[in-house]
Amino acid sequence: MTDEHSRGPLDVRHDSDRAVSVAASDVELMRYVYRPDEAPYESPKPYVHPLRTLGGRLVTVFRPWDHVWHKGICLALPVVGADNFWGGPSYRRSVDGYIDLPNNGSQDHDRMSEIVQRDGMAIIRHELVWRRQPLDPDSVGVSAFVESRALTTSLLPEGDAWALGWSTRLTNVSGEPIAMGSPTTEGRENAGYGGLFWRGPRSFTGGDVIGSNGTSGEDVRGTRGAWAGFSGRHDGEDGASTVLIVDRTTDQDLDTKWFARSDPFACLNPAPFFDRVRVVQPGESIELRYTALIADGASDASRMSALATSAFVAAERADAVAEEVR
Repeated sequence: MTDEHSRGPLDVRHDSDRAVSVAASDVELMRYVYRPDEAPYESPKPYVHPLRTLGGRLVTVFRPWDHVWHKGICLALPVVGADNFWGGPSYRRSVDGYIDLPNNGSQDHDRMSEIVQRDGMAIIRHELVWRRQPLDPDSVGVSAFVESRALTTSLLPEGDAWALGWSTRLTNVSGEPIAMGSPTTEGRENAGYGGLFWRGPRSFTGGDVIGSNGTSGEDVRGTRGAWAGFSGRHDGEDGASTVLIVDRTTDQDLDTKWFARSDPFACLNPAPFFDRVRVVQPGESIELRYTALIADGASDASRMSALATSAFVAAERADAVAEEVR
């Protein structure tokens, strides 16, 4: 069943029990698949794909052959205690490498609590349960976290970009402390990925990565900064696009660093557990807040800085409208 929630600057379409899409001027900007059907090995999780610019250019990839658990833009964590909510093999210090383990958890849909449009903005509120892989495939896994997630979509007044807000509250319901980490906390140098992760299309390989701290290229990886951006070109046309992510997460005893790459593939990821373990106590919550800017055209450091400023403005407006709706 398809439910068209609104017609206006943004069109919101809900494919019941599957996905929510947001479009502008007949361009599907994003499709949030909240009930995925991938294999357990891929740590099934909701994701946004396709993700497009206002001009209709695709800026995500889905299930690339090298890492089939990469899904557009999604929230994924590889080291959640002994569990893997990222997908694929787990890096373990004991073997000094990756190993397949029966520990791939899933982020399971609980309920879609709200899909509304207000003041030219689309707001999606989603409740999830993070479950460990069950020993019996016919049973339900033990819950590690419950999550309250909100996605907001808004157009920028400049007319060449739009903003995707992503905020989440993860609450430990396991009854025991959970140590959150990454492959780097397990011994793999400068591989602290995990968190909100964007994977770009193949043609973006070799594109430009720029950090807010003045770094660029592979030097962005492992550094701190308020934002990082990626500018890449598209196959089959004379065009380029920019994806920029702003980290708006408060401290919470986190030490966020960027996992960003241009080769062998394009990705951006503000990683809250890059190289330091953060233990989440029973009943404790962690809140993560991000805004992604999706823009037509190539960007240098100057334009990315301007886009980041627009992202912060859009985020403040989105927060105000979302709170009013709440």
